[in-house]
Amino acid sequence: MTELAKKRPEFRNINAFKDLTTYRMTPAAWVSILHRASGAVLFLLLPFILWMFDTSVSSEISYGRFTAAFSAGLGFVPGWLLKLVALALVWGYLHHLIAGMRHLWMDVSHDAVNKQFGKTSALFTLVVSIALTLVLGAKLFGLY
Repeated sequence: MTELAKKRPEFRNINAFKDLTTYRMTPAAWVSILHRASGAVLFLLLPFILWMFDTSVSSEISYGRFTAAFSAGLGFVPGWLLKLVALALVWGYLHHLIAGMRHLWMDVSHDAVNKQFGKTSALFTLVVSIALTLVLGAKLFGLY
């Protein structure tokens, strides 16, 4: 064997300061990362979700306190911050749901899985989850 045939390519780790600034992730990579992040947001805010559900369905008085918390605040937490947390939950739920349906579709139809489908379905997931979040956020903040 010649010296040139023995030379194998050498792969090194990515330099965080030099390579990450120029690395361009695909839409499928963004959806994958955001799917994990939205699942983490839903899991970490589960006590807040349970409080919102319990307070909103317990009685009429507790429902009044629930709606007042979003306008006047809750203790030292202002109402707009509660609305932002609720908006993060809305985004987390919508993105996790749509990305999960994307993954289920890819599991069911192996024939349709290719690079182009991955890109278009990832862009669809991002656009639809953000658009629905904006619509529901406008309702949450009283724009309509």
